[in-house]
Amino acid sequence: MFRRRDSVPFAFIAEADKYRSNVTPPPRERATASQIMGRFLIGATLVAGLVGSLLFGLPALSPEQSPASSQQSEAAEGR
Repeated sequence: MFRRRDSVPFAFIAEADKYRSNVTPPPRERATASQIMGRFLIGATLVAGLVGSLLFGLPALSPEQSPASSQQSEAAEGR
């Protein structure tokens, strides 16, 4: 019913490194100047976006201004 697997001799497993391929993979291609410049521009754009969002967002987060005292309607002033 079930097939019994043949046992593998331990000597074969110990010598398995000998049977690995000795072919080295090809070297990675070097990035061209335009690719490097493109990556730099993308990174600079991301950093500038984060810095800009901080510069525009920090005044909105400052607790010094109270919106109720600085904004009054004309109806409240006319009484």
